[in-house]
Amino acid sequence: MSRIGKQPVALLKNVEFNIGADNVVTVKGDKGSSTLKIHPDIKVELNESEIVVARPSDSKEHKSLHGLYRSLINNMVEGVTNGYKKQLEIIGVGYRATFTNGVLELNLGYSHPIYFVPPEGIEIEIDTKSRKNAIINISGINKELVGQVAAKIRAMRKPEPYKGKGVRYLDEKIRRKAGKSAAK
Repeated sequence: MSRIGKQPVALLKNVEFNIGADNVVTVKGDKGSSTLKIHPDIKVELNESEIVVARPSDSKEHKSLHGLYRSLINNMVEGVTNGYKKQLEIIGVGYRATFTNGVLELNLGYSHPIYFVPPEGIEIEIDTKSRKNAIINISGINKELVGQVAAKIRAMRKPEPYKGKGVRYLDEKIRRKAGKSAAK
């Protein structure tokens, strides 16, 4: 049996769990609500205060779906209770970020500013007071969407290996390369 799939998902008291028609799972909590359509072969049941995911057979497809949907439901429960957060750091002379009227404006050394409108359900904050480099805080209840938005912003100017300038995750380590040496 799948090690991940056989583990039940603990349900807190302030979280509502509902299984609708066509295997549509809805999770509501303090931060919001999230829905997911489950594969018709996978069975999801609510036992007292935990969610159990079951599969009909031991075929390879059912085994992979078993662990997948258990993880997705667990991420939904975690998202509506605590939420998810990613932090990006902007490093470089003249590199700036501002967030006004729902639009993120990035100045990343190009001849023009880059404008990014976050999708619905994503909150962005800019923190420039705590450090000399600007920190972009991305938060939301959908783990996949938070990671995707962070990756898109990072891709606008990836950190380069010589000076380390660019947009990187806050805890990311960049392998630095040695520059040219002077010829004698």
